[in-house]
Amino acid sequence: MRLFVALSPPPEALAEIAEAVGSVRERWPELRWVAPETWHVTLAFLGEVPDRVVPSLEVRLARAAGRYAPMTMEFAGAGAFPSPGRARVFWLGLRGGGPSISRLAASMVAGARRAGAEQADRKPFHPHLTLARSRGGADLGPLTDALASFAGTPWRAEAVHLKRSHLGPSVRYETVGSWPLAGRG
Repeated sequence: MRLFVALSPPPEALAEIAEAVGSVRERWPELRWVAPETWHVTLAFLGEVPDRVVPSLEVRLARAAGRYAPMTMEFAGAGAFPSPGRARVFWLGLRGGGPSISRLAASMVAGARRAGAEQADRKPFHPHLTLARSRGGADLGPLTDALASFAGTPWRAEAVHLKRSHLGPSVRYETVGSWPLAGRG
């Protein structure tokens, strides 16, 4: 099964984003916009994971999550991968959580690899919320500029979620497990 580990922002934070994006979305119909009900912050993309690995994976993710305290963060700014001038992914940035969010992401990847998720992402972690994709590497400079000053209300990440991707005409995500961030701050 195709899995990833994510933070799920609260509905209030996502509603602010939907309002901000709504004002620019119609001007960019060539982009493939991510459905708001699937918005999340990926901590670790695990790729295809054999069913036999999932029990060990769940134990390791729970253990790792338990070492980190809940984190306060907010969505702020906009950008694109690999760059605004030749973008394939348009995103909102995530601010806060300090170095803990990067360490949390690294712990999720390390635990997944130890459990046997061999395809776990090896790219550097860059906290963000993907909003849209471009097939050909579009110039999204004007779009990133339009949302560069976006700053959402702070919210608290209190758990990590193991999600399964169901690909197809309409992508859907299923929560396989959730574990609290239970460490001391």
